[in-house]
Amino acid sequence: MESKVACPSVCIPSSDEHREKRKRYTVYKVIVSIGRNEWFVFRRYAEFDKLYNALRKQFPNINLKIPAKRIFGDNFDPEFIQQRRAGLNEFIQNLLQHTQLCNHPDVKAFLQLDSPKHQLEPPEDEDESNDHKNGSTSHNVNLGPSGNPHAKPSDFEYLKTLGKGSFGKVILTRRKLDSKYYAIKVLQKKVILNKKEQKHIMAERNVLLKNVKHPFLVGLHYSFQTSDQLFFVLDFVNGGELFFHLQRERYFAEPRAQFYAAEIASALGYLHSIQIIYRDLKPENILLDSQGHIVLTDFGLCKEGIANSDTTLTFCGTPEYLAPEVIMKQPYDNTVDWWCLGSVLYEMLHGLPPFYNRDTAEMYENILHKPLVMRNDINLTASSILEELLERNPKTRLGANGFQDIQNHPFFSCINWNDLVQKKIPPPYDPNVDGPDDISNFDTEFTEAMVPYSVCVSSDYSIVNASVEEADDAFVGFSYAPPSDDFYY
Repeated sequence: MESKVACPSVCIPSSDEHREKRKRYTVYKVIVSIGRNEWFVFRRYAEFDKLYNALRKQFPNINLKIPAKRIFGDNFDPEFIQQRRAGLNEFIQNLLQHTQLCNHPDVKAFLQLDSPKHQLEPPEDEDESNDHKNGSTSHNVNLGPSGNPHAKPSDFEYLKTLGKGSFGKVILTRRKLDSKYYAIKVLQKKVILNKKEQKHIMAERNVLLKNVKHPFLVGLHYSFQTSDQLFFVLDFVNGGELFFHLQRERYFAEPRAQFYAAEIASALGYLHSIQIIYRDLKPENILLDSQGHIVLTDFGLCKEGIANSDTTLTFCGTPEYLAPEVIMKQPYDNTVDWWCLGSVLYEMLHGLPPFYNRDTAEMYENILHKPLVMRNDINLTASSILEELLERNPKTRLGANGFQDIQNHPFFSCINWNDLVQKKIPPPYDPNVDGPDDISNFDTEFTEAMVPYSVCVSSDYSIVNASVEEADDAFVGFSYAPPSDDFYY
């Protein structure tokens, strides 16, 4: 039997060149805080200098100053950048303390005080590399509201690596204060910035904040950051990935597959109800908790703000599970998630995704044109739901009329959906978890690897304390603390 390997989701100049660019084009991030509103713009030093000179002529009695325009020897080392950053910070704070300066049109334009949309992000597919075209360095990005967390890397003991991805690692940790276990997803800012994936990371954060209302979605307790890393503090879900169990058992009996599919469908239905498309359903992103219930994780490819009638165009997902309309680069809606549910259910019953081929181009051709083939011993209701979920026309696909289509299908006739959401239906499989720190259901390829030293010694850093930063220094608004915070002291 052909085996499937875990497939990642789809979706730099030399050091001398970088140093040369830094000398001429260092961009500083201006964080503007007025009342409860906070946003930021990017500006070069020359723009600060231009504003300073314009204001100094019109307001000679107000004490304004910025760091020197030039430095002897053209020395742009880190210490100089830090000193300049502090001076520019003082300049901005001074502006905000004078009403007459804040009302000046040049200051309003510089800080975008008049923009009602200063927190809106550009269209999803916009190229963010064009920030400096036409001499403009201003660029607003929606990174969510800022929190004021007290967390730092040294609050935790880093015990075992649980998994790794394109941007970092997931690590089992124990909080020193109360010895509770958490999974912390540690992401490298430089890698995210180089791949221009900031918006996907922030989308993941935003979706995680909404997950507390559903039992089959992983919960976010806290998020914080250092100068070089982002930290998601998540539930430690230790029943193992569905992928791990499928690889070990090849395929599942129908009642077990039915139970998992129902819990997955419930989670997807909830996401759709709050206008989110998941877009990356696959066994690697489906965990079992210690009792055997489903928990969806990894929300980096989620698309927010998509109502039932809305569509999007971004080509993203994992090749084996892509819906035909995504492959054909047509506008698609949340029915892509129901195609993915069909693919995962098929894999649970057959051992491989429905159109799997080692050659990706041939697999895409199969997804678009190959007839669906099923085992002879699959019963009629299972065959029926697979055919209806894997309908190539999204308008006639099961789920096109909403989650109730899935709930009402005969395949789920024995499921009481209210009992399901309340976890009153006993899971068909017990992962045999022995305690809150049991990692036996995780791949030893990860758990036997050393925890990265860079995580354990990562320097403490709080974006809340910064007002002017270099453009790539931090992700404003990433940090999160619950409104009634009993998680941190």
